[in-house]
Amino acid sequence: MTSTLDKSALSPSFSREDWLKGYQSQPNEYNYWIEDIEGEIPSNLRGTLFRNGPGLLDIQGIPLNHPFDGDGMVSAISFTGNGKVHFQNRFVRTEGYVAEQNSGKMLYRGVFGTQKPGGWLNNLFDVKVKNIANTNVIYWGNKLLALWEAARPYRLNPATLETEEIESFAGLLEEGDSISAHPWVDPCAPWDQSKPCLVNFSVKPGISSKITIYEFDTSGKLCCQHSHSVPGFSFMHDFAITSNYCLFLQNSVTFNPLPFILGLRGAGECVHFAENALSKLIIVSRKPPYDQIIISDVDAGFVFHHANAFEVGNHLYLDSICYPTLTQIRPGESYQDTDFSQVAPGQLWRFTVNLSDKIVEKQLIEPRPCEFPTLHPDKVGRPYRYLYIGATDHSRQNAPLQAILKLDLETGDRFLHSFAPRGFAGEPVFVPKPDAHAEDDGWLLVLKYDAQYHRSDLVILDAKQIEESPIAVLHLKNHIPYGLHGNWTENCFI
Repeated sequence: MTSTLDKSALSPSFSREDWLKGYQSQPNEYNYWIEDIEGEIPSNLRGTLFRNGPGLLDIQGIPLNHPFDGDGMVSAISFTGNGKVHFQNRFVRTEGYVAEQNSGKMLYRGVFGTQKPGGWLNNLFDVKVKNIANTNVIYWGNKLLALWEAARPYRLNPATLETEEIESFAGLLEEGDSISAHPWVDPCAPWDQSKPCLVNFSVKPGISSKITIYEFDTSGKLCCQHSHSVPGFSFMHDFAITSNYCLFLQNSVTFNPLPFILGLRGAGECVHFAENALSKLIIVSRKPPYDQIIISDVDAGFVFHHANAFEVGNHLYLDSICYPTLTQIRPGESYQDTDFSQVAPGQLWRFTVNLSDKIVEKQLIEPRPCEFPTLHPDKVGRPYRYLYIGATDHSRQNAPLQAILKLDLETGDRFLHSFAPRGFAGEPVFVPKPDAHAEDDGWLLVLKYDAQYHRSDLVILDAKQIEESPIAVLHLKNHIPYGLHGNWTENCFI
């Protein structure tokens, strides 16, 4: 099950048929105790892993052109602390999901290119998109929130996953507002007696873009909010934090909404990457009066996700997954036609900002194609040593993620745990062991799709030695389509 880091064979590590099976819809909702377990579940592992992602890859039999257009399905894997584990999954009952299920037909266009049947005439001037709540899920302030960056979150019951209502944060977000699907938890907020806080943002793009930053305490109460106008159109999926700053990487893109309005393209297809233009690194102070803003040019390519950021002296460091270009599905094609050899891979880069002269330097950290980074939660926004990230089995060839890579940023050592050829890896989640002191003393929870049995497994790896055999593998009775993001909470919900 392990893999070395020096593979040189040019043959693919996966079959296309296996990869595509992981994109089959999962229309069923389950609720059961997991009984098929290899190995032994740690007795002190107690809490719940929540995951979110598109559960339907078709609407009433009509295939989606892009998986990101799929309705959100939240899964919960709950560890009781005595070796028992429970699984359940439910679709988020968004307004659009309920309407389409009741009508038996596709009613909405997808943001990333899925069009209603009937050609452009049936999509002409239809600019209403449904909140699919499919990108992330987090338990904070005694609320479980399913997040999608183009709308308000949906609040779910953490024990049953039943949809309760749209979350407005006590009226903070009104109809038509949105909030990012990529919040960060600051483990030690300097303004709240060093307690953790949740930091998130929203962006309203235009000729100039308005970025609003929100910080919530552990009870879910809003503690601070400040907005800033920056020049140019902004498409920012993620951001990063340090103790004193929020960092945004404004991709060099333009947006022409006309093809969307005319029913020819999805809104996401109208975003165009300007390959010869520089991105903007926007640094905003987290300290009152919040008026310190630094904007620097940076050659970053296209960025979806950041791994972490931190401060050392008069320098800021930002670690990000960078693509040389924005790969988009061409009109009339489907994600199922993807040729990985023609897709630009994501790689891990570090940007170093000198706060004195505002100059940004960059350095390639990891050339292996990779995505979905994670780290010890106590190291968010702080100097850190270890990063865990989904990666390709081959060290250079682009392909689906089939492995988990551990990076030792201090020594440069790399360690790989591969599920190839028939396993496909999702985003790893780091869970610290109780009373642990070492940064890598914890477990990695990885939701893996097993093409051989058409099911998903939850794999528990020792974060200290991920190249070793798993501590335990929990075989689900069903498959979960490739997901996006999720989070761990020490609360055990059944």
